[in-house]
Amino acid sequence: MPFVKFSPIERRRISLFFICLSFAVGAWMFFALSNSYVYQVQTLVRFVNIPENKAFNSLQSDTVNLQVEGTGWQLLFSKLRIKPQYVDVNLGILKKQSFIDLSDQLSVINRKFQSNQKVIGIYPDTLYFDFSSRVFKKIPIRVNTNIRFQSHYGISDKIKLSPAFVTVSGPQNELDKLEYWSTDTLELKNINTNINTKIPLQEPLKTNISIYPRVVDIQIVVDEFTEKLVEVPVKLINNNEFRNVKLLPDKVKITVLTALSNYKKVERGSFEVTADLDKWKLKGYKQLPVIISKFPEYCELVKIEPQNLDFIIQR
Repeated sequence: MPFVKFSPIERRRISLFFICLSFAVGAWMFFALSNSYVYQVQTLVRFVNIPENKAFNSLQSDTVNLQVEGTGWQLLFSKLRIKPQYVDVNLGILKKQSFIDLSDQLSVINRKFQSNQKVIGIYPDTLYFDFSSRVFKKIPIRVNTNIRFQSHYGISDKIKLSPAFVTVSGPQNELDKLEYWSTDTLELKNINTNINTKIPLQEPLKTNISIYPRVVDIQIVVDEFTEKLVEVPVKLINNNEFRNVKLLPDKVKITVLTALSNYKKVERGSFEVTADLDKWKLKGYKQLPVIISKFPEYCELVKIEPQNLDFIIQR
């Protein structure tokens, strides 16, 4: 198939044609997108001015469709350009009735949006609610942490929260499902000193749930950790038949990891170690496994030697 060859003048004319065409299309798109249009955007509903003595369940989705009047550019990027990403709905009128007419709140809603955007309609235009008495419940707070410590450092005591409980209010059926309330995740790196800070509680997932307080104080004691070895005698249990049973050995060596502040507290009396003779009598064990029945909460077990004991029975 033969190729069409253009002279230099013809190539320049073709290039000029496509440049002009691009400018014309670009100018048309610019003016077209600068015109006003009506488009729909889905957004979240955030309830404000909630009646204090009533708990409610919304009988529809927590999203609404907005009819927004704006430029073609905003239509093109509507999911990105709608600001804010929610609409505030005032529930103050629910003291007198069980529904909200959103068209009555359009003027207030529009104050939240950019001046070149205007909400002209909302669907659904009416929100309905099911009411019940608001009840209160106090539940413990659970801490979420993601803390990275320097080498040999860690938490040496129980984490303290002030307050340790949160008061939750809402419908009875919703509060019955709650056993605790979590904090946001406390993320810290390269820690080697005590932590004293504030941490927010997670926001309620449902708008008919309220919590107080929303922020708590948290105290975390941080210390350097080291190993300590303690030799502990083994106590034989469930020996009701034999006059003398000798354990070999009759002591074990326990290695623990503990904070320097607790180092002196770690001693022989902090532990209790047993060997159960029923393991031989009832299950035929040839060696008795070592069982730690008492262990200090401020320690972390590294190893125990030996883990199984030989024994000699004298009848």
